[in-house]
Amino acid sequence: MSRVCQLTGKRANNGMAVSHAHNRTKKLQQVNLQWKRVWWAEGNRFVRLKLSTKAIKTLEIKGLAAMAKDAGVNLNKF
Repeated sequence: MSRVCQLTGKRANNGMAVSHAHNRTKKLQQVNLQWKRVWWAEGNRFVRLKLSTKAIKTLEIKGLAAMAKDAGVNLNKF
């Protein structure tokens, strides 16, 4: 499974590592993903999702059902 947030779709970003001598080498900036068990009230059960930390913060404000609807995710699969 690739490193992608299941609700927001966030994935790695291409960037450059720049040394003190200004030598530039390619580097991947990975998204901070966490496995999280979230209570899904409509389904009356817990759902285990791989979420970015930004998505976890937004989840506390919006709620799981609203975020899943915006992302077009079917929570019955999880």
